[in-house]
Amino acid sequence: MKKALKNIVKVLLVIFAALIVFVIGLTIYNKVMLKKEAAVFDNPLGQHVEVDGHNMTVYVEGEGEHTLVFLSGSGTACPILDFKALYSLLSDDYRIVVIEKFGYGFSDVVDGDRDFDTILRQDREALSILGIEGPFILCPHSMSGVEALLWAQKFPDEVEAIAGLDMAVPEHYDIIDGSSGSGTGLNMLVDMLRGSGLLRLLGDDFIIPCAEHLTEDEIRIYRQIVYARILNENVINEGEWTDEVCDEIRSNTIPDIPIILFISDGTGGTGLDTETWRGCTYDFAESRDNVEIVELNCGHYVHDFESERISADMREFIESLTHL
Repeated sequence: MKKALKNIVKVLLVIFAALIVFVIGLTIYNKVMLKKEAAVFDNPLGQHVEVDGHNMTVYVEGEGEHTLVFLSGSGTACPILDFKALYSLLSDDYRIVVIEKFGYGFSDVVDGDRDFDTILRQDREALSILGIEGPFILCPHSMSGVEALLWAQKFPDEVEAIAGLDMAVPEHYDIIDGSSGSGTGLNMLVDMLRGSGLLRLLGDDFIIPCAEHLTEDEIRIYRQIVYARILNENVINEGEWTDEVCDEIRSNTIPDIPIILFISDGTGGTGLDTETWRGCTYDFAESRDNVEIVELNCGHYVHDFESERISADMREFIESLTHL
């Protein structure tokens, strides 16, 4: 019996040692590859614009009477590619703009707090530098919903309407703890996966929600951005300011602008069940006129799962604006 136990212990020690060697080797490989892949940030799919001394990326496609500005949800690695499934169906008739905030996509990771007043100022400055003027139809996903509401409050002449892509509203943050920051288990796990290179072992279905809409080269680019920057310090810090921005939004009136809200079943990133996630959206809309809600039976990245349905409804919504 003792001999058998000793043999088992030896086997376990060998396995453990092998795992340590594997992780160390993968970590070294990851560091080498990150240096090689860093060139991806020098060749953005959009335009680099200098804001506050750093590069922010803005993607522009199409022309039209209306300008649609897409704002990504928290932690989306590459907004330009993430929104592609939807905006490619709309760019024939409208001007498409995708803003990649600092810490997202091809934009720099910067120092300093990522409060929403700062984010909004930088987004507006990037558009101004490019000569892109409002009014805009803001198309926010998830956490960017509160930025869109703040934008409408502070600069109502710049916001023609809001088309929310499962966007978060202050009512969601009455339930969701958006201020947990880097102490959350998920943040720590992703940081470990990114630093060790273990993230490279995960499949595209796990790290790229929009993979089925991308070319092989675009998938390669998306992977490289994920490996280098997913859930970086800018993204984490941004989440720590949600309570403050929600208080700011509640303290002011939201202009009576047309709003269409595409809402998911709550799966795939919200952290809430279907009834709670949708209920918060309905609570937000209840006391406001001019709000339309469209329920979709899909996960949180609605623009990837239901792009055809959303594009058709958005066209109808946008065309109705010309008759107001």
